[in-house]
Amino acid sequence: MDKQTERLERHQVDQAAEILRRGGLLAFATETVYGLGADACNGTAVAGVYAAKGRPAFNPLIIHLPDLAAAERFGVFSPLARKLAEAFWPGPLSLVVPVREGAGLSSLVTAGLDTVAIRVPAHDGARALLSAFGGPVAAPSANPSGGISPTRMSHVLDGLDGKIDGVLEGGDCDVGLESTIVLAGEDVALLRAGGVTVEDLEAVLGQAVARPEDPDTPKSPGQLASHYAPDAKVRINARERRADEVLIGFGAVAGADLNLSEAGDLAEAAANLFDMLRQADGLARQQGRSIAVSPVPMTGLGLAINDRLTRAAAERR
Repeated sequence: MDKQTERLERHQVDQAAEILRRGGLLAFATETVYGLGADACNGTAVAGVYAAKGRPAFNPLIIHLPDLAAAERFGVFSPLARKLAEAFWPGPLSLVVPVREGAGLSSLVTAGLDTVAIRVPAHDGARALLSAFGGPVAAPSANPSGGISPTRMSHVLDGLDGKIDGVLEGGDCDVGLESTIVLAGEDVALLRAGGVTVEDLEAVLGQAVARPEDPDTPKSPGQLASHYAPDAKVRINARERRADEVLIGFGAVAGADLNLSEAGDLAEAAANLFDMLRQADGLARQQGRSIAVSPVPMTGLGLAINDRLTRAAAERR
């Protein structure tokens, strides 16, 4: 029989933390997307995350902590990593750093790697939860693996109701895209574009950031080639709508069924992306169509938006 999903209001942080302490699965809001959290030191709980999502066990997880001091108990920070943490935490940046010896993390969190991805979220509710729990919380996006990431509590329940123990309500997610992930050691390499732009990273570092490697051998979360995918087939960089397509526009696009940002604002587009993919998928199912998406500039947040769209449009495996 399916478990009951407990729906908690924002003020019920202590009850939410207790779900994590007893090894349960809790969805909670961050500024990026809703995460599906488990005690990162409890292997059984982390295995439950993989099971609920149907996630490949070779795809590592991000751990979430309330501040840099807590993060340094689990990862070894180089001067460059610390510089980025001080500049962008709390916020939508995950740093991949060496695992600290004796950290006690489940091996399922790192997927057998000697590094770990760490983030300090900016969402007040998430930070309150992390402080109340008092340990690392492994939390990928709270949706079935490969599907569209959730930016509202209703999105979480659409995909995972009955498979998890609770959802801590936290409103709609402000950023609407997952965190940027960088490998931060003696140099810095971009592993996934996200809520912090490459331009922002390079401005703080005063040096270039290397670009991603082969997505079929993930060194961090979110690197699988087919990911963030609706059920309907997706065509990107569409300059016209075909008769059998639902069109998601960007900017001044005539005849679009939905529009990420009529004003051509990349921040607005990022915040709307996953919700509009869900809406378009619903329309496509009803009408027996596929999805087309207008071109989005490859600058600033556009890099992250195009990354998600490319993965959504990739051949399914």
